[in-house]
Amino acid sequence: MSSAADQAFHAAPDSHDDHGHDDHGGAPHGSRRGYVTGFLLSVVLTAIPFALVMTGVIADARITAGIVIAAAVVQIVVHMIYFLHMSTKSEEGWTMMALIFTIIVVVITISGSIWVMYNMNTNMMPGMGPDTATMTSGGM
Repeated sequence: MSSAADQAFHAAPDSHDDHGHDDHGGAPHGSRRGYVTGFLLSVVLTAIPFALVMTGVIADARITAGIVIAAAVVQIVVHMIYFLHMSTKSEEGWTMMALIFTIIVVVITISGSIWVMYNMNTNMMPGMGPDTATMTSGGM
């Protein structure tokens, strides 16, 4: 015989959903196919830059670096979509807003740091510039 509480629990429709276990804020669930696709894209986006750098197929290092950086950015997007399940629908768009805010803060921090270092190098290191090397070797 079961108690009245057990009967009420089993009689309640979708009692498991009442605890919020199935609510993921609108984010899609990952499937095996999605994870395999993400994994394969990640492997390809890692192998291509590795092969470019190790074989030296492209002579210009700037072009190689640009391809490596582009592959890294695409790989970040692949990870966010296939593994972190980030989209504009998850948590009513708040995860995307947090991501955008984080990107803005990181860009401001990096560009500000580079700007400060460049100005400090230019203004506070007299005698270390390329134009002073000719003055000292020219013999005054």
